[in-house]
Amino acid sequence: MSMTMDPRACFPHFYTNPAVRLLETFPRWTVSGRLGDDTDAKAKAPIDTRALLESGRVRGAWAVDENCLVTLGELTQLLPAAANAAFYLRAPTDGLLVIDIEASCPAEISANLLALPGILYAETSMSGRGYHIVTGLPENFYEHGVAASKRVLRESHGWYEILLDHWVTFTREPISEEIMVRARNTDLASAPFGSVDDLYSSLAETARAATATSAEVNTSATVPDITGSQEIVGRTLAGAAARFKTLEQFGGDNSRFEFSVLGVLYREMRSHLVRYGFINRVTYSPDDQAWMLYQAALQALPSRPKHNELRNGRPFLLDRAAAMIATA
Repeated sequence: MSMTMDPRACFPHFYTNPAVRLLETFPRWTVSGRLGDDTDAKAKAPIDTRALLESGRVRGAWAVDENCLVTLGELTQLLPAAANAAFYLRAPTDGLLVIDIEASCPAEISANLLALPGILYAETSMSGRGYHIVTGLPENFYEHGVAASKRVLRESHGWYEILLDHWVTFTREPISEEIMVRARNTDLASAPFGSVDDLYSSLAETARAATATSAEVNTSATVPDITGSQEIVGRTLAGAAARFKTLEQFGGDNSRFEFSVLGVLYREMRSHLVRYGFINRVTYSPDDQAWMLYQAALQALPSRPKHNELRNGRPFLLDRAAAMIATA
């Protein structure tokens, strides 16, 4: 007498999870495996489940909807012995994102990420040394412009990434208690990230720094006479100071660190631009904003030789300020 595998009994950690239950009715599920011409040792190609079930043909999924894919319930019933459960995530509409931690990630950083508040589901990845974390969208999801429209937000070393519009191959395997104990002992107050919002902001700033272009904002050759500029710069610095991250939190990467500081300054500055614009009955042009952001950055950032260089014919930090204005 043959025994049929019951995935729900084998992986209750996965199938009873509220986040998974939220996604289970979407027809974006399949199994990842090896195609006939697949030379990738990871064998993580999403399979056209409809073709597999209807004709036994193994081919890659050519669409991310019901033309190729099924619901989790259908996958569980029709392919109970599947080695995994792959899902095509669409974070803005699904309301969830996935933090993918690679096996190469330093243990202390992995522990920090696994300790973040608001985690809905966590598992061991296919390598057995990485992890998948599912969380809700951070409150600041739409505050970083282009970041919310990215498919993936990657950490510069490749240690971890946030998946937003991408395949996720769930192993359904829980994380060992030893790893979770280390995570629970993490002091979030001194760790690089205290929340998913912090993590998202960090990777969003990295994405903006990589794609920012300053060419869209023209700046005058000398500091323009800007009404209320001293007050705006002063209040911006005072209001933003407590929210700056440290250079160490960006792995010593000055470019990412400085663009992050510029982002914090600019978000603070915008409220003062509105207030002083109303009081003084003036409108601040992109040129004005870039110069004021530049003046604030000179006071907020430690000086380094690169700041004396020219970029696009203007001081390096002024050019970075113009890039920040251009991407806002």
